[in-house]
Amino acid sequence: MKTQIWCAVSIYVLIAIVKKELQLNASLYTLLQILSVSVFEKTPISQAFQPDSSLSEVPDAANQLNLFEI
Repeated sequence: MKTQIWCAVSIYVLIAIVKKELQLNASLYTLLQILSVSVFEKTPISQAFQPDSSLSEVPDAANQLNLFEI
């Protein structure tokens, strides 16, 4: 049990050091979530922390159905 606690604390401290060195604006929680998801992906670490540009695209309003006809 003590080993697991020390591993968790050491990982948290390492991520805090990486956040400070890379001057990232994301929270520690967000960074830990990114790393936990992308452990088995072949994505460069620098790209993993960049915002996803595809999420910022606004869908075309002409294809949107109107729920309430006024």
